[in-house]
Amino acid sequence: MPAIDMSLGDRLTLKQLAHALQNGFSPIVEVESTDGIYTVRFHHANGTSNLSDAKGKVSTFLGTGEIRDALGQLGLTHGVLTFADQCGDEMIGVEGKAMTPDEMLTYGTRIAFR
Repeated sequence: MPAIDMSLGDRLTLKQLAHALQNGFSPIVEVESTDGIYTVRFHHANGTSNLSDAKGKVSTFLGTGEIRDALGQLGLTHGVLTFADQCGDEMIGVEGKAMTPDEMLTYGTRIAFR
């Protein structure tokens, strides 16, 4: 595991991400959709980090194109699109069991950034 993984917190700016990638950081990139709002999460040896702005607020996106452009220019080529809003349908009585983070990554959709 690269030493850079050990120094990362739960929030990561694009500038910090660029620096980490230059120093051997190789995360699993998760793009999570919650009712059409997207967030980016990086899974690495030391846990997970959310893509955030300089003030520490988790960055949100209205489409995957912005994410593709930002991460693709840093050299990341792909990620996994997951959906947090698909659990069940209470309107018709279909119960649901929320997926675990590992299940979401396993059954997510592979997406490209380049």
